[in-house]
Amino acid sequence: MTLEVEQTEQTPWTILHIRGELDLVSSPEIRRHVHDAVAVGRRDLVLDLSGVVFCDSSGVGVLIAARRLLHSCRGRLKLILPARGAVEGSHVNRVLAALGVRRLFEVYEDVATATDGETRPLSA
Repeated sequence: MTLEVEQTEQTPWTILHIRGELDLVSSPEIRRHVHDAVAVGRRDLVLDLSGVVFCDSSGVGVLIAARRLLHSCRGRLKLILPARGAVEGSHVNRVLAALGVRRLFEVYEDVATATDGETRPLSA
């Protein structure tokens, strides 16, 4: 399965809609998209992972690196996992939890709740 990334803007947020597999082969592309957004001054990113069907440790590494990069430039990073993902466990959510890094991220069930500024993230 190939990786697809679509970028949209919902000021002040840049949203990367990611579909496919987030693995050793595709992780550099996600890293490039995040770096490109930061390079042009975008500091508030939402990674919509609701279309990700597989995530390995390389994918998790990219998410952690994105978090670190945005934190270093005083930006914000939010992740979207499928509705019910934090409760029943989407694949990405299960991988993040298994590796003990789920708590590092603000997770929302959809883009609307992540960007509205009022909704609190889902608990870990």
